[in-house]
Amino acid sequence: MRRLAALLAAVLMLGAAPRPAPVALDVLLAETPAPSLDAYRLFTDPGARSANAGLTPYALNTPLFSDHAEKSRFLFLPPGAKAAYKPTGVFDFPVGATLVKTFAYPADLRKPVDHVRFIETRLLIHKASGWVALTYVWNDEQTKAVLKRAGARIEVSVIDKAGQPLAIDYAVPNFNQCKECHSLSGVLAPIGPKARNLNGDLAYGGKPENQLAHWTKIGLLTGAPRPAPRRARRCGAMRRSRWPTGRGPISTATAATATTPRAWRAIRACS
Repeated sequence: MRRLAALLAAVLMLGAAPRPAPVALDVLLAETPAPSLDAYRLFTDPGARSANAGLTPYALNTPLFSDHAEKSRFLFLPPGAKAAYKPTGVFDFPVGATLVKTFAYPADLRKPVDHVRFIETRLLIHKASGWVALTYVWNDEQTKAVLKRAGARIEVSVIDKAGQPLAIDYAVPNFNQCKECHSLSGVLAPIGPKARNLNGDLAYGGKPENQLAHWTKIGLLTGAPRPAPRRARRCGAMRRSRWPTGRGPISTATAATATTPRAWRAIRACS
């Protein structure tokens, strides 16, 4: 029986799909950037639809508008490395940290996950000498993204949210333009990964979870305070809100006559 079990296990191992190679940290930290995105092994498929192990998705509470483009973001940290929490400003990231952001368009903006075309993937890599920004532009076949230091202009045609054709002259930034946006005191650096931008929920494993709590739980972040329960966060924001007239914080007495029944029920639940 044991021999049979061992034989079956061996057969299963032979038939199992090979585990993808890990993210190529040596390529990320190399002095010369890779000519194509796939060299970093950040994704397990040529079209970069499946993130490799070690990449964690994240989203910002206040993302910037980018010509109607959809954006996906991932964080990679070297094995065992952690980012250090800061209550204000960008977190302290270790050498090897890589922020990955892909800009994409669905054929119809009303259906953001259908027939999606990748336009560019940007990397912000923390090397020993500092942060480096790299931009990789996707081919029409969606099978390869190549390095573009000088930027590019790409014509994009979609259906807008009103159901009308929309032509977009999409501009891929050059290196100097990247530095104009991602600059702190004249030095290239991330601008998005801050506590106020990440203190919100994202679906992990199909369930919403506070991003700061999730990063802490899986060992990516150290020093973060425990987030308040969701009800406390919602009620705190409600108590701090003000009337458009600027008359001061909302009170339950005035809210009873000045809000909709649904809003009034929400306020009473927090009182």
